[in-house]
Formats: sequence, structure tokens, C-alpha cells
Amino acid sequence: MELSRRTEGRDRPPTVISPSILSSDFARLAEECQRMVSLGADWLHVDVMDGHFVPNLTLGAPIVKSLRRHTPAFLDVHLMVSNPAQWVQDFAAAGASMYTFHLEAAAGGDSALETAAVAAGEAGIPAVHDLVAAVKAAGMLCGITIKPGTPVELLLPYVPSIDMVLIMTVEPGFGGQAFMPDMMAKVSFLRLRFPDLYIEVDGGLAPDTIQQAAEAGANAIVAGSAIFGAADPGAVIQHLRAAVDAAASAAQ
Repeated sequence: MELSRRTEGRDRPPTVISPSILSSDFARLAEECQRMVSLGADWLHVDVMDGHFVPNLTLGAPIVKSLRRHTPAFLDVHLMVSNPAQWVQDFAAAGASMYTFHLEAAAGGDSALETAAVAAGEAGIPAVHDLVAAVKAAGMLCGITIKPGTPVELLLPYVPSIDMVLIMTVEPGFGGQAFMPDMMAKVSFLRLRFPDLYIEVDGGLAPDTIQQAAEAGANAIVAGSAIFGAADPGAVIQHLRAAVDAAASAAQ
């Protein structure tokens, strides 16, 4: 499995719109996912929370497995769990396409991350490299994400080995939070250094905030309530895509 590459005339990879099914009607999940794809969604974003790493409990591998029977769509799975290494095989077997885990969790927790990163230096934390390798060996693409309070520089040892970085623009754990514009500096930092990297943003993305994310260099957009709660979800998907496409071309 490979992601599409950056094409001539763009400063970033292709635009991806990934509606977050956390905002869908769970009683009609398969139908909701099929509807999103028919309206132009590229991926489906699946938020997995364990009630420990974040104070909420949501979807797990059994739901992904059931959903996979009803759609061939790219399943963009975001693990907000304390032990992401524990779930690699389960989600691979369930049919996840992208497995994105938190750097903080892979390093042993928020409090352990900075100490582990300093000790590892430019080479990066061995446990994180091992987890990336395990995800890829299981047949999934691999992404790493960070909370708003985590310095973006801590991602640098792993970027050459992964397929995507997810920049959280809200505190992870709940949908419907307000967009944090100061997180766009992280996106710009990465885009300047890695023009071919998939950079996803998640949290508070909507028609009134997309321009900031697009101008910073994001190419993959997660939106939940802004899409599922809209009177015309297809129009919102088109608006988000147009903003990113325009920024990608204008920057050249």
C-alpha cells in the first residue's frame, strides 16, 4: 500500500478529506460511511480512544472489522491509547489502512517523553522506531501524531520512516472543540522541511478555519461535526478541498 505522490505544480501531496466518523450516527455507521465516500470523501477517519490516554471511550478493532465488510474505503485510524503497540495486530486484521499513534504514548507517557527523547538524541527513541516497524510489517501505513503541548521537533527522527504526521489542533479526546491556530506553526515547520510528507490536521477544522491550515501546508484534513452536522456535507467537503488545492498551487 502506498500513498499518492506530490505532482508538479503543487507544494505538497494530494489533498485528502477525511470525515471523522466520531461525529456520525453510530446506529447507521456503514450507511454514513458510504454516504461520505459518495459525497467526495477520500478517507474515513476513525478515532480510537481507550479511556486512559484520553478521558473518553470510543471505537475499537471490532467496529473497524465490521465496517470493513461494508466499504473498501481507506480507513484512517487514529489511536488515542496508552499502549499503541498492543493493538497493531488487531487493527491490521480488522482492515485498518493507516495506523497513527501518539508519540507520547509510544514513549511511555507524557511525563516520560522529554526524558526519553533527550536520552535518545537525534537517533530517536528505540521503542518508537520499533512500533513504526511493527505497523509496517503488519501491512498498514504508519503515522505519528502529537498533542498540542508536544514540541514538533521531537518528530524529526521518525519522519523518514513514516507515511504521515498528524498535528492535533485540539486536545485529543472529544469532538467539537475549537480550532487552535497556534498549532499551524508546527505544520509550517514540517512542510518547509518535508514537501512530500502527508501532513494531517485534526480538530476544529471547518470552512471558517480551513484557510489557516491550508496556508500552513496541510494536505490531509480531518473534519467531524463540520461535515456530519452540515445541511450539505458534500458542499463542505468541496469547500475544504478547494481551499487546500488553491493554497497548494499558489505556494509554487
